[in-house]
Amino acid sequence: MLASDGVLGHDAEQGDLGARVLDLYAGTGALAFEALSRGAAKAVLVEHGRDAVGAIRKNARALGADADVVVFETTVERALPKIEGRFGLVFLDPPYADVRTPSFSGILEKAGALVAPGGVLVLEHASTDEPPAVVGLALDRSRRHGDTTLSLYRALEA
Repeated sequence: MLASDGVLGHDAEQGDLGARVLDLYAGTGALAFEALSRGAAKAVLVEHGRDAVGAIRKNARALGADADVVVFETTVERALPKIEGRFGLVFLDPPYADVRTPSFSGILEKAGALVAPGGVLVLEHASTDEPPAVVGLALDRSRRHGDTTLSLYRALEA
């Protein structure tokens, strides 16, 4: 998915990603683990569902990636103020209804502030919704996959 949608770019397809990855609303962590398999140096995952966190930890062990994965077992709202540093890739796959709420713009702004120069933020949202504006980021493109759209934002140069 990451390479086919152009999120990782040519170098990443060859396994030279090297970025830190942040996966908000991580679920089982599939996006972060794919990025790690393609060369990401570290992955920070945020998930509040106990079963999903268990799956993330199990998958990290199975892949030998324990040392490369940090898991915040809490809500995205609570985790964002605790996350330090910048990330080459930031994934957000929230419940689609959340994207339409006024409070989501604050989450998106905080997530956008964590994107490193030249980095990418990927927002998964309903195809019926327009991609929201993100402070400090420019919408690069959106790719529709049926009822789901992936909107890719790039960090503006400072």
